[in-house]
Amino acid sequence: MAFVNLQNVTYKYPLTKTPVLQNVNLQVNEGEFVSIIGPNGAGKSTLCYALAGFVPHFFKGEISGSIEVDGKESSKSTLDEWVLNVGLAFQNPFNQISGAKYTVFEEIAFGLENIGVPRNEMKSRVEDAMALTGIRDLADRSPYSLSGGQQQRVALTSILVMRPKLLVLDEPTSQMDPIGTREVFGTIRKMAEEGMTVVLVEHKVEWIAEFADRVIALKDGSVLLEGKPNEVLTSDMLAENGFGISRYTSTAREAKKQGLWKKENLPVTLDEAVEGFKK
Repeated sequence: MAFVNLQNVTYKYPLTKTPVLQNVNLQVNEGEFVSIIGPNGAGKSTLCYALAGFVPHFFKGEISGSIEVDGKESSKSTLDEWVLNVGLAFQNPFNQISGAKYTVFEEIAFGLENIGVPRNEMKSRVEDAMALTGIRDLADRSPYSLSGGQQQRVALTSILVMRPKLLVLDEPTSQMDPIGTREVFGTIRKMAEEGMTVVLVEHKVEWIAEFADRVIALKDGSVLLEGKPNEVLTSDMLAENGFGISRYTSTAREAKKQGLWKKENLPVTLDEAVEGFKK
């Protein structure tokens, strides 16, 4: 059985007529890194809220179908119970920095303090989480003195230290430059390799191709396509349905029409494009 299992999930926000999610069926295996893509209005953020328990427990509205994580069903759990197993990272790390602590170390420990974790265990868990995300050198810094990429890694570490079974991220690199983006994607990949299950909403397809295990394309609240990153991200269906595609994919597709791209598979990343045009 899949670690994350959505069956026929349909959801409408309060006072609206059109469902944002429509008959969504989605499975994610334990330790898998899955990326969700889609045009604006596809229902990506709502899907994140559903996985994290905020739909319907916080936003209310009408929901049907079932959402299960590790064999537990969302509708049969309280939000307080659900968030112990599912961590949600937002686009802007400022939304997850409490502002109540002076240092990065204290900020990361804040959630553990709130649930009464003993001090020795707290110190050990914070140090382990910071080592995993590569921010031990930031321990004594103020969270507000950091770069965007560093702040997002602090936000991720604050979730990781709580030891959720599922990590859900809603475009965490949307405001970052390529250096910050690589830092965050590398951290997420490392988390998955350590056994954490990850669902990431993202629009930077070149990074998805490099780091994710599988891609699910969402359109108008329903799953349009899913598969390995290169299969999905080079599919003609994406361009036909208003998805953003890699510039390297579109260039190679035109080159293929002229007989200039000889490889069977189209590229998504710069490295794949360079390698393909060499031959």
